This record gives sequence, C-alpha cells and structure tokens, in this order.
Amino acid sequence: MKILIADDHMLFKDGLELNITQQFPTAKIFFSKDYASTLEQIRQNKEIELVLLDLDMPDMRWEKGLQNIKAEAPQIKILVLSAIEDTRVIKKAMSMGINGYISKRSDTKLLLATIKFILDGGIYLPEILLKKNSSSHEKEENKHILTKRQKQVLDYIAQGLSNKQIAFEMHITEATVKLHINALLKTLKATNRTQAVIKAQEEKLI
Repeated sequence: MKILIADDHMLFKDGLELNITQQFPTAKIFFSKDYASTLEQIRQNKEIELVLLDLDMPDMRWEKGLQNIKAEAPQIKILVLSAIEDTRVIKKAMSMGINGYISKRSDTKLLLATIKFILDGGIYLPEILLKKNSSSHEKEENKHILTKRQKQVLDYIAQGLSNKQIAFEMHITEATVKLHINALLKTLKATNRTQAVIKAQEEKLI
C-alpha cells in the first residue's frame, strides 16, 4: 500500500504518518508540500493508491490543483483532509471526482476507518452533506434501540475491522455480523459503515 500525504503543515503530516503506519504497518508513505510536488510524486511513483490531500496549499487554487491531479492520474483515489467546512467547497470537490472529504478535526479512529473504506472502493460523503431528517428526540430514542451486541459491532467498525475480523472477535458468523450491521444502518439512518460511525459518535454510542 502506497499513500501520499499532500499537506504543507509538517507537524500534521508527522502525526498522520504515525497513525497510518500503526494501523497499516506495511504502508509506504510519501510526502508533498504543494500541488506541484504532489504531481511530481505521482509521476515518479505510479503505484500510489491514495492521496490524502489538503486543499489549501500555497502554489495554486485548489480547483486547479485538484483538476491537475485528476488529469495526471485519473485512477488514483483522493481523500481530502481539510479545515475548510464550507458545504459549497465540499460539494464542488466531490463533483470533481474525489473519493471522500473529511474535516481535520475528525477523530483518528474515524479517519483511519475512512481510509480503509475508500481503499476498499467506497465513496465517503461527509455528514454535513447528509440530509438531517432525524429530530433530537429520535436520536435520543436510538440510544435505547441499539442492543449490547450492536454497540459492540459499532465499536469494532470504528476500529476499522472487517466483517470477518468482527466475526472472529465476537465468536459469531459473518452472516450474523452482516445482520447486525444492516440493523445498525437502518436504526442510525446511515448508508454505509463510516456514516454509521459518525452518527454513533455524535450520539455518544461509542
């Protein structure tokens, strides 16, 4: 696994590298500090699978930089890690073909789960773009609807475990794990595992 961290803040890059290598010990990490060096790294290392991209880098507007990356390597997966939380920016970036957008304020467990989700072929839509059609009363009720086993599955999902790994840890079948996950998604009104984790954290379920 080869991952490029494109960010001009050194301390952030160091911390991110540490967290990624702890979760994915075989990962090889590359670095860039602006869009020009990001493109150069992609050209030199054709096996890079994922770019963790800070939109706000110094050498060009993010729209142009992202467009250049997509033109250079249309197959590469891009997860934006940004302090920008403007829905207009997020929607525009998603429309340009990125695989996910996550705030730099996000919990580390959620970030790592999102990286795995995207590497497995998923598209992560941030919570801010989801239609909020649940009242706080409904959210409060959700806390009492989840069973102990469902909460346990949630915790393992947040850690980035696969269905097979969860089944092993809980001594149940993968089919049973899938049933728990389907129930969780329905209860939390989430469309995928990562969104379920976000909602669960908001409701302090994990």
